[in-house]
Amino acid sequence: MASLKALVVDDASFVRDLIKRTVRQRFPMIETTDAQNGRRAQSLMSRTTFDLVLCDWEMPEMSGLELLQWMRQQPQYQNVPFIMITSRGDKGHVVEAVKEGVSEYLGKPFSPEGLSKKIVKVMGSRLQAAGSQKISASSSPAGAFSESADLLTQKRQVSETAQSDSLAAPSKQNPLLSASQGASTDRKPASRAANVAAVRFSESTLKSVVKDISLTEVRVIAKRDQDFPGILDQAVVDIDIGEGNVARLNGYVHQLQAVDKRQDTDFVSVTIRFVDEDPKKMEDLSRFVARFRAGAG
Repeated sequence: MASLKALVVDDASFVRDLIKRTVRQRFPMIETTDAQNGRRAQSLMSRTTFDLVLCDWEMPEMSGLELLQWMRQQPQYQNVPFIMITSRGDKGHVVEAVKEGVSEYLGKPFSPEGLSKKIVKVMGSRLQAAGSQKISASSSPAGAFSESADLLTQKRQVSETAQSDSLAAPSKQNPLLSASQGASTDRKPASRAANVAAVRFSESTLKSVVKDISLTEVRVIAKRDQDFPGILDQAVVDIDIGEGNVARLNGYVHQLQAVDKRQDTDFVSVTIRFVDEDPKKMEDLSRFVARFRAGAG
């Protein structure tokens, strides 16, 4: 029976389901509840005490940062781990989250292994006390989650543990190191023309050209010699909305298709379905679509 409670907060139901599924499969001692934005999360947290919060940054009504600020002002939540899961990975946002008391920072798109490691990092001792031996690890002993299992059983060397110090310990040197790595800041979107897109996945970035885009999906064309994702894999599409601003749209791979009817085709079409329900992102996307259509015409 679950003995710990986690709150999953994200405006995209697709992302909430991914997080809950990972937690359910790998941490059976954690019961999950979800909320579609910070305001709803605040209401739930006022009625129930949670042991862990996994939260998106950009959401309607109340952002993840605003929820974190409120949470740290509540006596019962001053020390509760808060993991920010977001497509915003630039250093300025990491620093801002650290100042407000974030425990860890995980960039979208994320892998189940990456999410699991962050949870173990902030909840290690409590997971062990709650029966961490029940954690469902990878079927391969060399799987990424074996590192998390080692941490829980304290098999890691002291030097390795020191390198993975949590952001929650402000006295440690270089507290932003792990946050910057978790948010994959090396994948910042580069300056590009309106029809060029960077589609980010948990392990790679696909350089591509936008062929069509709407408020629900985008279709891009990419050279075959790159690393391609799988169907339903998470994706973040970076689009230039002008004046140096970039909108980061969350989605998933809906379709992969050869451009030509030849087995040796050089190009592949990738369709990404958007999952965000944030009105601000939809407004940014609407402007981009209008500009794209005007350019195409």
